[in-house]
Amino acid sequence: MIQDKNLQSPIHSGFNAQSTTEDVIQGIDLNGKTVIITGGYAGIGLETTKTLVSAGARVIVPARDLEKATKNLSGVQNIEFELLDLMDSVSIDAFAEKFIASGRKLDVLINNAGIMWVPLRRDSRGIESQLATNYLGQFQLTARLWPSLKKTDGARVINVSSYGHQMAPFDFEDPNFEHREYQTLLGYGQSKTASNLFAVELDARGKAFNVRAYALHPGSVYGTDLGREEPIELFKQMGTHDSDGKIKPEVEAKLKTIPQGAATTVWCATSPLLDDIGGIYCENCDIAEIDNGQIEHRYDEPSTIRGVQSYSIDKENAKRLWKLSEEMIGIQFNVE
Repeated sequence: MIQDKNLQSPIHSGFNAQSTTEDVIQGIDLNGKTVIITGGYAGIGLETTKTLVSAGARVIVPARDLEKATKNLSGVQNIEFELLDLMDSVSIDAFAEKFIASGRKLDVLINNAGIMWVPLRRDSRGIESQLATNYLGQFQLTARLWPSLKKTDGARVINVSSYGHQMAPFDFEDPNFEHREYQTLLGYGQSKTASNLFAVELDARGKAFNVRAYALHPGSVYGTDLGREEPIELFKQMGTHDSDGKIKPEVEAKLKTIPQGAATTVWCATSPLLDDIGGIYCENCDIAEIDNGQIEHRYDEPSTIRGVQSYSIDKENAKRLWKLSEEMIGIQFNVE
């Protein structure tokens, strides 16, 4: 059973792929709101932080590199920094416990931090690093912060996912590449599929408390440091880079700017159009359409890198993944 097809359809938001954070934040008042943004100090996360602060929000930026975070956000008001490593379950718990103890409500949690196309690495539990960082870390963090989300009327959880979910469904039999050859694209793909499925099930369970969840694709964005470890040969194969490993100018010209890349995150976090809709996958500041093979994808044409695969918004997959996630990291995420 897939997600309701009527929900997973564009709603003609009035925005598009060219819309920026400045466009979508117009008329939005976030005074008195508290937001947590993982990785909110680099790339599209940094732009998201600055945009939400400009609308009046108090933003907490959990960071693995506090020195970099404070430097990148120097001079920005209404910011708090805390140490957090999504590969370290103890670090996640410590951050969440400190926030819960403050007694504050949490209006928006943006699970933005992630890694991409890295060599095979495992955390101390033996979990593959892309799965641990891009999905299981956000699952645990959301679970630990749930009491603060639940007591906020109208809280939202935003998972910054990727078109990369199209590279692989979630492998329930061997998520940690213990019995199959590791391929970084498959690891990345299943981690983003998991993030999408998490939004589906979190919304299903959370909407009774008026907590809604969303996953999104920022678009193909130029100028982030996300790809610092990506094998250049992959880009050559995709046709985006030349034989010297340099991005082709004609491709670069079609990529989104960072303010355009962060716009969908800001839209999902703040748009009143989504007050009664959740558990969906968004892109280009709107709800994405389901990819049933009607979209011709070309990596050298970034505008074609869109759509959502049904397996990544499948309700039964989402329920199954929730249970498996609890087992993999040894926690219970009860929303009651």
